[in-house]
Amino acid sequence: MSGAFGELTQTPLQKVWIPRTSKPSVPQFTNSPTMVIMVGLPARGKTYISKKLTRYLNWIGTPTKVFNVGQYRREAVQTYKNYEFFRPDNEEAMQIRRQCALAALRDVQTYLSVEEGQVAVFDATNTTRERRTLILQFAKENGYKVFFIESICDDPDIIQENIKQVKLTSPDYKDCNRDEVVEDFLKRIECYQKTYQPLDDDLDRSLSYIKIFNVGSRYLVNRVQDHVQSRTVYYLMNIHVTPRSIYLSRHGESELNLRGRIGGDSGLSERGTQYACALAGFIRSQCIRDLKVWTSHMKRTIQTAEALHVPYEQWKALNEIDAGVCEEMTYEEIQDHFPEEFALRDQDKYRYRYPKGESYEDLVQRLEPVIMELERQENVLVICHQAVMRCLLAYFLDKSAEELPYLKCPLHTVLKLTPVAYGECLNPGEQLNTPFLKQEACWWISEVLPNSIHLSKSFVLWKSSSLPPLKHVIPKLPRIYLAPLPV
Repeated sequence: MSGAFGELTQTPLQKVWIPRTSKPSVPQFTNSPTMVIMVGLPARGKTYISKKLTRYLNWIGTPTKVFNVGQYRREAVQTYKNYEFFRPDNEEAMQIRRQCALAALRDVQTYLSVEEGQVAVFDATNTTRERRTLILQFAKENGYKVFFIESICDDPDIIQENIKQVKLTSPDYKDCNRDEVVEDFLKRIECYQKTYQPLDDDLDRSLSYIKIFNVGSRYLVNRVQDHVQSRTVYYLMNIHVTPRSIYLSRHGESELNLRGRIGGDSGLSERGTQYACALAGFIRSQCIRDLKVWTSHMKRTIQTAEALHVPYEQWKALNEIDAGVCEEMTYEEIQDHFPEEFALRDQDKYRYRYPKGESYEDLVQRLEPVIMELERQENVLVICHQAVMRCLLAYFLDKSAEELPYLKCPLHTVLKLTPVAYGECLNPGEQLNTPFLKQEACWWISEVLPNSIHLSKSFVLWKSSSLPPLKHVIPKLPRIYLAPLPV
């Protein structure tokens, strides 16, 4: 690295930090907030779509919140008896359900008009024209845009699978056996079918909507009107529920890592090469069908991938965050030469942009095409960099912008994410007592025989906070090798 350090892009007077007195600024993609209205019979994946869409919009910087009317109903009626509560001729129950919908709409109004939210996802069946008219009138009175998402499914296998995966763990069916749950829920669906009025291509041609048939086998899109709706449609047309796994790993230790310098484009160190070989052995042991391997354009990720001896695809979007004039400097040098920049970064690490470089916020925008393609793909191994891995994990784990820059992504670690239909999880990250080498501050993973692997006491279950809790199940044989973090 040359001795001359780069110049700042702005004068100190222009970069004085002013503490925020209100909520963080966010991109305003629309002049007025948007209500996304789910439509469809029960067990059609509406809540799954709602949560995935909300997670995506929040990740790209559009404040979004789900309002699940079913949760309002459970709070109003503490004890669920059976499907008869949903019969259209049960007037008392119909009144309760209407009041729950109105309560949810009041909270939508608070979120969009008072709390500066940008998108509210109204997660309910909304199967009657009367209910949708009520929502449209509410939106008109408050100046909100409306976009409908209707999930249509007539495949009995998909419906049965949804019931088994989601409804069996629903609070409505606590302490019920499997057969009772399936029987009662199918009768609940029949109650809704009696009054179901799908969006009509003629009667509703003035509305903005997308119809999703059988979990994405076909789509019908009508009158997309703005940027949020366009991105919503594009996202929904890319997601799928095919079983697959996504493996995330940083490159092996690089020469600049060894010297404590950030950025740059150096090759692997000796230990980095050892990790690349260990990673190759681990991937081979998994026997992953049709695995695709992605790297950045930087030497250290390419050299890590080459040890696999398989084709790999290079993505410039996966390059490490650009540190601008601070490239190839140590943090001590940054603090000495650019103390103001160092302080500014500490105050807002997500939005801070290196002079002539990037911020985490910039990186998220750069990685959006990667997320879209990951949603389209099946089994993928992504070999990337620390900041990039943090951004990808923040998307999958539904972490906020404030949490994102502090996610733990140590060197020589593999994470396996397994999206599941109607839910999504990160496989338990088993902290293993593996034979490993400790040299200075770097840990690497060696190949281990199955009978020598034992779970340590620091077993941690990673999950998305917005999704139903996962059962804490310890597998017979660990699937993933994680190096313990240095103490």
